[in-house]
Amino acid sequence: MIFASIDIGSNAIRLLFASIFENDDGVLSPVKTAFIRVPIRLGCDVFLTGKIDTAREKKLLKTLTAFKMLIDINDAVEYDAVATSAMREASNGAQIITKIEKELGICVRIVDGQEEARIIREAGEISANFSLPMTMFIDVGGGSTEISVQRNGHFVNAESFNLGTLRLLNKKVDPEEWTRLHDWLMQYENYFGEIECVGSGGNINKIAKLFGKNKIVKLKHLEKAHKELSEMSIKERMDAYNLRADRADVIVPASEIFLKILKTIQTNEIVVPKIGLADGLIVNMHKKHHQKNESLHEKR
Repeated sequence: MIFASIDIGSNAIRLLFASIFENDDGVLSPVKTAFIRVPIRLGCDVFLTGKIDTAREKKLLKTLTAFKMLIDINDAVEYDAVATSAMREASNGAQIITKIEKELGICVRIVDGQEEARIIREAGEISANFSLPMTMFIDVGGGSTEISVQRNGHFVNAESFNLGTLRLLNKKVDPEEWTRLHDWLMQYENYFGEIECVGSGGNINKIAKLFGKNKIVKLKHLEKAHKELSEMSIKERMDAYNLRADRADVIVPASEIFLKILKTIQTNEIVVPKIGLADGLIVNMHKKHHQKNESLHEKR
């Protein structure tokens, strides 16, 4: 049974195909069958001009047309599509969403930061083993950073911050947002040094691959990554680490955001299970599909 998800992010548009298997104990295991990422960078328009320009809108529609064809060809049982920070802020975002549904038949939901954090957390819950009472899920994207907190497996709090890699690259981050992040983290001061961190997003995944070990990135490795990459030009990063251009420029600001958070909460490592919003959408669809089938079975 294959599910599909579309994540329309500020930096890239992603299509994920995956199946979810559940063992006798109810533990879910996702199996990804295909993943496609197209770096359209809607945020480059939105964070500078406040709207998505015509050229990028056309690229978005072409990409989603191809995604819809792939979903149909793969006979996905169900699919879900969401848009995040850039589309939330674009003055013509709602207009484009309406156009996508009318022309392509794809219903896209614009999710707020809280909902985005919740979806990502659900993916993280089935992808990491927690040994500490408090867990912090951190997702760094092109337009925003979402953080969710759990205590003993129960949701405590979540917040979204306008701190994203494209915003930093374009110098469109309000300094007060860094202060807001710091103040929000300080409410968990009693747990500092004893918070398990789970990181998501393409940049921390790449850092884990290049500098980490066994899906763990130590603080010292993150510091090393930030220092080495910061001292290189984008071209040098591409050559030295075999990075695409659209990864080589945003990986440094992403490491900056993760470093800020880890140092504030005095955590020495971050678990990187290679999950994201698209994975969370798959998990949500599986749960709803399972509940629907159980309900039908009970009625019989």
